[in-house]
Amino acid sequence: MSDLTHFNRRGEAHLVNVGDKPVTQREAVAGGRILMQAETLSRIRAGDHKKGDVLGIARVAGIMAAKRTAELIPLCHPLPLTAVSIDFDLQNTPPAVICRATVRTGGQTGVEMEALMAVQIALLTIYDMCKSVDRGMTLTDIGLLEKRGGKSGVWLRPEPADE
Repeated sequence: MSDLTHFNRRGEAHLVNVGDKPVTQREAVAGGRILMQAETLSRIRAGDHKKGDVLGIARVAGIMAAKRTAELIPLCHPLPLTAVSIDFDLQNTPPAVICRATVRTGGQTGVEMEALMAVQIALLTIYDMCKSVDRGMTLTDIGLLEKRGGKSGVWLRPEPADE
């Protein structure tokens, strides 16, 4: 269990001590998408959904989620975030909204969980706002795309091999 930092020598969960780590600039980028019917995507694109601006509300939800990550994931440190951005791309084939969250801080631990939380909640908000017309939407491909800062430096998700 030595590689699992959230467990002590006895195998008990604990909050990792980051107090002796240097403060560095840290950034994480996560992404994911929500697949949907073409009509659902058309309504989002047109902005005429009866509940309002789907992507605008999802963007705010994602930002709020990043800020509250430590309240929901027990062993995450509360972090002073310096920036959170949520970007959406609309994809026609297959019909989907792609979400990308970028989170930054100057701190002693990374912001990967905050970026992942932002993507999940932004996509769940799209689902919530559109479920009356499309209950079959599916969240997929959610993952960390890149991280920068800290002892481990830069990590980039490898490009998938062509099949």
